[in-house]
Amino acid sequence: MDKPVSYLQKHGGITKGRVERFLTNGQWEKVNLNASLYEARVSGKPNIELEVWSAPDQERPTFAHAVKQSFTPIETGHTFSPSWSSHWVRATLQIPVEFEGKEVRFHFDPSCEALVWSAEGEPLQGITGGGGDTKHIDFILTSKAKAAELKRVLYLEVACNGMFGNGVGSLIGPPQENRNFSLAKADLVVLNTEAWSLRHDFEIILAMAKHLPQNSSRAWQALATANEIVNIYKVGDQKSISDARAVSAKFLAAKGGDANHQVYAIGNCHIDTAWLWPYDETKRKIARSWATQVDYMDRYPEYLFAASQAQQFEWLQILYPSLFKRVQEKAKTGQFIPIGGTWVEMDCNIPSGESLARQFLLGQRYFETNFGQRSKVFWLPDTFGYSSQLPQIVQLSGAKYFFTQKLSWNNINKFPHTTFHWIGLDGSSVLTHMAPANTYTATVSVEDVISSVGRHKDVAYSNESLFLYGNGDGGGGPLETMIERLKRMENVDGLPRVKHAHPNKFYEHVEKNASSLVSWKGELYLELHRGTYTSQANTKKYNRQAELLLRDVEFLSIVAQSIAAGFTYPASELDRMWKDVCLNQFHDVIPGTSIEMVYKDTDKMYAKVIDKATHLKEDAVMALFSHIAAKSVEEATGVLFVNTTGWQRTDVVAVSGIRSTGIQQVRQRDDAVLMLATTVPGCGISIADISSAAQEDSMAVPVSVFMDGRGCIVLENIYITASISCVSGRLVSLWDRRVERELIPQGKAGNILCLHDDVPLYWDAWDIEVYNLEKFVELQADKVVIVDEGPLVASVCVEVVISEQSKLRQWISLSATSPRLEFDCEVDWHEVHKCLKTAFTWDISSDVATYDTQFGVVQRPTHRNTTWDMAKFEVCAHKFGDLSEYGYGVALLNDCKYGYSTLGNTMAISLLRAPKGPDANCDMGHHTFRYAVYPHQGSFNDSSVVREAYQFNVPLVQLPVSFGAAAETSNIAGTKPLFSVEGAPNVVLDTVKRAEDGCDYIIVRLYESYGGRARATLSTSLKVAGQAHLTNILEEPTDSINLVADTAGRMSAEIIFKPFQIITVRLALRK
Repeated sequence: MDKPVSYLQKHGGITKGRVERFLTNGQWEKVNLNASLYEARVSGKPNIELEVWSAPDQERPTFAHAVKQSFTPIETGHTFSPSWSSHWVRATLQIPVEFEGKEVRFHFDPSCEALVWSAEGEPLQGITGGGGDTKHIDFILTSKAKAAELKRVLYLEVACNGMFGNGVGSLIGPPQENRNFSLAKADLVVLNTEAWSLRHDFEIILAMAKHLPQNSSRAWQALATANEIVNIYKVGDQKSISDARAVSAKFLAAKGGDANHQVYAIGNCHIDTAWLWPYDETKRKIARSWATQVDYMDRYPEYLFAASQAQQFEWLQILYPSLFKRVQEKAKTGQFIPIGGTWVEMDCNIPSGESLARQFLLGQRYFETNFGQRSKVFWLPDTFGYSSQLPQIVQLSGAKYFFTQKLSWNNINKFPHTTFHWIGLDGSSVLTHMAPANTYTATVSVEDVISSVGRHKDVAYSNESLFLYGNGDGGGGPLETMIERLKRMENVDGLPRVKHAHPNKFYEHVEKNASSLVSWKGELYLELHRGTYTSQANTKKYNRQAELLLRDVEFLSIVAQSIAAGFTYPASELDRMWKDVCLNQFHDVIPGTSIEMVYKDTDKMYAKVIDKATHLKEDAVMALFSHIAAKSVEEATGVLFVNTTGWQRTDVVAVSGIRSTGIQQVRQRDDAVLMLATTVPGCGISIADISSAAQEDSMAVPVSVFMDGRGCIVLENIYITASISCVSGRLVSLWDRRVERELIPQGKAGNILCLHDDVPLYWDAWDIEVYNLEKFVELQADKVVIVDEGPLVASVCVEVVISEQSKLRQWISLSATSPRLEFDCEVDWHEVHKCLKTAFTWDISSDVATYDTQFGVVQRPTHRNTTWDMAKFEVCAHKFGDLSEYGYGVALLNDCKYGYSTLGNTMAISLLRAPKGPDANCDMGHHTFRYAVYPHQGSFNDSSVVREAYQFNVPLVQLPVSFGAAAETSNIAGTKPLFSVEGAPNVVLDTVKRAEDGCDYIIVRLYESYGGRARATLSTSLKVAGQAHLTNILEEPTDSINLVADTAGRMSAEIIFKPFQIITVRLALRK
C-alpha cells in the first residue's frame, strides 16, 4: 500500500495537537515516547533499604552529628513533617546484576528539598522534589555498573520546605507551619539514553513548529519533522527510536547564518539570600544548588555557571569546606564564575551611599582573596529600582558593566532599552544590558531564545544578548535537560545562535562591536513594588540606626587609635557588623518582603550590632576622654559633646541621668535634662557646664508656647511661629518670622494624618498602587495639650485614635535654636491592608521636588503630565524631601522613613503599612519614629537642608564629665576640629575610618551633595604625613595629593569636586 499524502498544511492545527501529545504524561503516556524513557526500574527491598532520623524542632544538624543517631526503617509513602524540620535518610542501595554495564540513577523524591551526601560526608548533589518544571530527583549512582556491585550507602538530608518555602495556595502567602511532605519515590533506574536524546531533540523541533512565524517555511518543516518522528516511533522498538533520531538530527543539522542574532548563555540559580525561607535554609540551598552544578561541570566540559553574592560563598566556605574547594577548582578552569562584586544582591533604594560602597568593598575583596579575581560586572537581576549614583559607585569599585532585567516588570511604561549606557548623577557611565528574555530563570526553551531577539529593543545597534537560565529564586539552577537543549540549539536554522559564554565576553564583544548605543541618564526607577519603601518599618529603622552608629564608631575609633595610647581599632568587630548590616540589605529583606521568620532573625542581628557598636563607641570615647570623665552620672558637673558631623552646630540636647537641680528645663515626658550644646565644632568637641548660671549665660532667646484665642496652640521662637489646631491636631499655620511669610495656603494644613486603603493587585508587601491614593480618611485628634513650656523646648502632645485597634501619640516640638519643627511619634498599629501617611501642603510652586539619595539628591516631577511622571506617584528618599521655589523652600526630614509622594504643592511621607503576605504580622505592634519640617530661605541649592537632615539623624555624642577637671586640662582631643572641610558648604564629610589593609592609614570619604562644583580644603589636626592619595572605593591609590601644614599645625589639602562626585582620600599616619 502506498504511503498516503499528509496534506499537512491543510490541517496544521490538528497535527500540532497530535505531536504535542507525543511528550505528555497522563492519558497517552503508555503509547508515546514516555513509555520508552527507562530500560529498567527497581524499588523496595532488597535493592533499596531506607531508614530515617528526624532532628528535633527546627534544628539543622551537621552531617557528623546526624550519622551518629539512631535510625528507624521507612518506606515510600513516609511523611516528613512539620514545616522547616530536618530529616536524615540513610539509603542502603544494592544495584541488581542485570544493570551491569549501565548507568544507574537513584530517583529519590521527598516532595521537598534534600541534599545527597556520601557515606564519608561529602555533599554530592541537591534534590528538588514535588511536581512542576523545577523537579530534579535523580542522582547518578554509577556511570557503569559492575557485575557484582557492593552495597552503597548514601545519606539524604531532607528539608521540609519546597523550593519556594512553605506557602500553600499562593506563592507569597504566609508559610503553613504544619506542612507535610510525602516520600513519593525511591527507585533505582536505568535510562534509555537514546529515547532521552530523542526527547530533547523533539522538544526543540516541536517548539519551533509552535513559536516560529507560522507562515515561515522553517515552522512548517519543523511540524513535518515532528509528525514524521511520531509516525516512525513504535513502543518497545529501539530501532524506531534510532530511526527517529536520524530524522531529528537531519533537521537540527541545518545551520543558521553568521549574521543571526548571537545569544550568550550563562547558567545561574539566583538564590535569594532570604525570602520565603530564613537565612539558615539559604545556607543549605547554596550547598544543594552548587553541588549539583559542579557535578554538571564534570559531565559537560562546555558548561558555564555564574553565582553572585560573596556572603553565600563565605557561608559555603565555613559550612561546606570540601564543596567550597571544588567550587574554587572549577573557578580556576573558568566553569564556575563568581560574579557581581557585592556582598549580597542588595536593595538599591534603602541602603545609604556608604552601605552601597561597603557592599562592593566587602564583595570585591572577598572574591579577590578567595578566587584571585574581581568582578567586572555589577550583577543585580532582581531588585526594586536602581539608584542614580550606582554608575559612579560601580566604576569606583573596579567594575565597568551592569546587568539586570527587573525593569521588564514595570506596570505602567515599558522601559525603552536593552543595551545602553547608563549615566549616573555625576556623569559616570556603565555599559548596561537587560536580558531581553525578561527573566533570569529561563528554561532554555525555544520561546525563551526567540524572545532574546523579539524583545531586544536595541537590536539596531547590537545584535547580541545575554541569556540567563536555570531554576532560581529558591535555588536549584540549570537542569540536565536545559543543558541538553542548549547544546542542540547552538546553531540551528530558524533560531538565534546560542553559546555558553562568560558574561565578560558578552560585554567585551558589545563594547567592541556595537554601534551608537543610546544612553539613559539618572535613576532606573522600577514602576512597581513601591510599598517596599515602607513595609517592615522596624527593619528600616534599625538599618538607619546601624549605618549611622557604625559611622560614629569608625570615626571615634580611628581618632582614638591616633591619639589614645594603647587603644586598638576594632577592625574585626566592625568587619563582622558591616557584613551583617550588608546582609540584611538583601533585596527581599530590607524592602520588607520576606516571611516573619526572617525578621525574627534580623531583629536579633540588629540588636547585636547596635548593642556592640554602642559599646565600641563608648570604648573609643572613654579612651579619648577618660581623664575628665565623671566617676558616675550623678556626680557629673558637665557634659562633653562630640560632633561627628563635619560642620559646627548648636543643638538642644536631652541628657539622661544627670542631676536636674538648677537646670533650666526638664523634658516632661521622660524627665530628661535639656541642655544647650553651643557651637560645637565639626568633628570636634565642646564641654558644657551644667550649673544654672552657666546655662543661662549660653541661653538663646527662649521658645514660648501659648493659646492664641482662636482654638490653636502656638509654638514660637525667633525663627518661626507654628499654630496647631486644638480640634484636629494639624499644623494650620507656619509663619516664617525672618521673612514674614505664611507657608500654609489659606484653608490648607500640614501634618494631616491620612489612613489609606492599601490593597494591591497581587504583591502584598511589595506594592502601593496608584488607586490607593483615591480612598482614605483624614484622621482627627482626640486630645491636644501643652506639655513643655520652654525656655529651651516647647511642645504639644497630640493623641489620635486611628481605629478601634490602633492609636497614635505625637509630640510636636520647637526648640529655641532652630526653625525646625519636630514631630516625635509613637504608634500602636494593628491594621489590615491600610497605609498611614502624613501630608503637608505648602504655599510653594515648583514642577519638581528634591529628594535625598545615596551621596546626592535626585529631582522628580510634582505633576502627572505624562505616564512616566504619573508612575512616580510614590518614590524613595533617604533623610529628606524638599519642595522649593526661587528664594524659599520647605524640607520634610525623617529619621527612618523612605516612602515619599509629592503632587503639586502637597508632600507626604508613608509612615506605616499593614500587608498580610508573606508576613501575616508585618508591622503589627509598637512603633516610634520622628519627622520634621525645616523651612529655609533660598532655593534648595542655596539651603543647608543636607546638613540639617544629617543633624536630625546624627545626635551629638555625650559624656558626663567633671567640668572642673576639663577646664584645667589643655590637651583634650577635639578642641580643635579633628577634621574639617572649608570653602565648600556643598561638600559633605561622610566617612572617616581605618584603611582595610592596615592601621597606618586613614580613609576619608567625601561627596559633593548639591550638584555643583567645589574647591574644598580638607584639614586634619591628627598627625598625618605630607603625602596622601586619592583612592577608589577599594582603597587603592589612583592619584597622589600633597598636604601642607597651616599656622595652626593642621595638615591640609585642596580637593576639586565635580557635581555629585564621590572622593576617597587615604591619609598616612605619622609614626
